[in-house]
Amino acid sequence: MARPPERTRRPTDARSAAEAAFKQMTKKPERTDERTLGMPGIPGAKELVSLRIDTDVLQHFQAEGPGWQERINQALRQAAGK
Repeated sequence: MARPPERTRRPTDARSAAEAAFKQMTKKPERTDERTLGMPGIPGAKELVSLRIDTDVLQHFQAEGPGWQERINQALRQAAGK
């Protein structure tokens, strides 16, 4: 009588079992972007970006002193109609 095929691929030796368990425990979770899932983001959260701005535009916002990044953000909000 023939043996039924093995239904699971479980390691037979202790080292293979330990390596399989380690890989399972250290597997990085799949990254999902909450915004694409319709989940609300953290209110008031800022995102770090790199943005190239013409020198004269940057000097205009920096001329008024500290807070130039917030002023650029406000100008972009107005331009976006928000």
